[in-house]
Amino acid sequence: MAARKQILVFLAILVISVCLFGSVIQAGAETWNYKAYSWVIKGDVYPVGDKEGHIVGSTVRGTFYAFENGEIATATVVGTFDFVDRTGPFVNYVTMNFEDGSIIMIKTQATFSGGSSGWTSEIIKGTGRFNGIKGTQKTTKSKLYPIEKGEAGAKWVGEGNLTFTLPSK
Repeated sequence: MAARKQILVFLAILVISVCLFGSVIQAGAETWNYKAYSWVIKGDVYPVGDKEGHIVGSTVRGTFYAFENGEIATATVVGTFDFVDRTGPFVNYVTMNFEDGSIIMIKTQATFSGGSSGWTSEIIKGTGRFNGIKGTQKTTKSKLYPIEKGEAGAKWVGEGNLTFTLPSK
């Protein structure tokens, strides 16, 4: 009987510990809101020819992120797309470079709809102070601007956030 009571006490302590540990991890999540500006460095676009407005291509973009907490980052965004009339699937890989040399890498797989927003991306890697990072990037607002003479592609302005956790030290 005493052994059974000890096992029950141990299990109760284990359950309480797991609940407390889980809430500590959740409480450690950070959210960084940002505004961003992006421009095309290089773009390759090819008409498919099966219907009007169907194109496939790839882009390399530069992006500047300004976070509400004062952090800034520059980024290179490498992506591919398959659009009909500015709508369709795309895949982007974002490499954010912070002033201290730390990096956050993000992968986006979503459908673009002529300037719409609302996609969520996965943080896939971090280096430096972001080593071991887990989380998401959420784009909440975005707008494309018309291509002007001499530009390789459309400019983009957007808002969103990074929500992430880092491993405990």
